[in-house]
Amino acid sequence: MSIYDILYIFLIYGFLGWCAEIAFAAFKHRKFVNRGFLYSPICPIYGIGILCVVSVLNIYAKNTMLLYIISVIITTLLEWITGFLLEKLFHHKWWDYSNIPFNISGYVCLPFSLIWGIACVVIIKWIHPFFMKFIMWIPKPLGVLFLIVAILCLIVDICITVQGILNMNLRLSKMQELADELQKLSIKIGTNISDNVLDSIETQDSIKKRIEEVKEKYQELMGKQPKMYKRIIRAFPNIKSHRYEQQMEKLKEFLERKKDGKIK
Repeated sequence: MSIYDILYIFLIYGFLGWCAEIAFAAFKHRKFVNRGFLYSPICPIYGIGILCVVSVLNIYAKNTMLLYIISVIITTLLEWITGFLLEKLFHHKWWDYSNIPFNISGYVCLPFSLIWGIACVVIIKWIHPFFMKFIMWIPKPLGVLFLIVAILCLIVDICITVQGILNMNLRLSKMQELADELQKLSIKIGTNISDNVLDSIETQDSIKKRIEEVKEKYQELMGKQPKMYKRIIRAFPNIKSHRYEQQMEKLKEFLERKKDGKIK
């Protein structure tokens, strides 16, 4: 395959994967939820996954059983690597199959791997030949122009999303620092009061004033959440933060209560 074909296959199946995620979320939650990692209507993992499968397994198209087995192995390996890398890069676990039998570190699980295998067989035998004809049917100048625009938009989207996630981590870090300080101040004033060792009324008032300042800063950070944070958490409701687990859960709870109208 040429680079032209490779990019089109990536975009087509990335878009179809996004559609599948949207359909699954709509069926499960009875509403539209952008389940993609990006703003764009594309899930890169699907594009890369199907591209790997069709590149390697086209020669096995006539051997359905071998095609299925290798498809399960490739898609499972790719999903595990993606989950592992995303967790190491951003310190969040984006999805978790730990509650599903036969899972590996929560990144992959046997039921979904078997489903991916079936999907790959269907794609290689019936769907992919159609899309290859479709790609050939597109006038080359128009096709090249579309690819340039689409790839540039995708690169910009990736940069914006990555920067947004890094900013979210920074905010969670600040929230954790304020929560830790608040806990220390509460322990300090509680100990001083119980031991009756406050130097003066001014000292006690100073600690209480600082507690109010910390609470105000914390509420400010919690209350003004960029839209991207809401989108990420709605797309990945089971997201877990290893560094800031407590603050991530509080953020998720806050956004849920705000969505339900319990918080203005």
